[in-house]
Amino acid sequence: VQLVESGGGLVQAGGSLRLSCVASGFTFSWSAMTWARQAPGKGLEWVSGIYSDGSTYYAESVKGRFTISRDNAKNTVYLQMNSLKPEDTAVYYCAIRGERPGGQGTQVTVSS
Repeated sequence: VQLVESGGGLVQAGGSLRLSCVASGFTFSWSAMTWARQAPGKGLEWVSGIYSDGSTYYAESVKGRFTISRDNAKNTVYLQMNSLKPEDTAVYYCAIRGERPGGQGTQVTVSS
């Protein structure tokens, strides 16, 4: 299993970013996928998930601001992040649902 996250960066509060995660080594289209994040000095927080049928779920902290989606033809899961806040600053990881992240993650920094 390999998951490669990208798309992070530095953005001002209120801005947007789109994260991508390219998956390989397993049957992506059959798998539920999640995004999680870890802020400095804090534990891992599950942010959002998407099932193989396209149904989605979100943490309350990001509901209405973040949108998860997937493209099974590209083995890719996305996280569109709008109205970013400084408290969204973290390393963002994708993972197969039920498993801990194994990739390098992508850093998101939101300045106030």
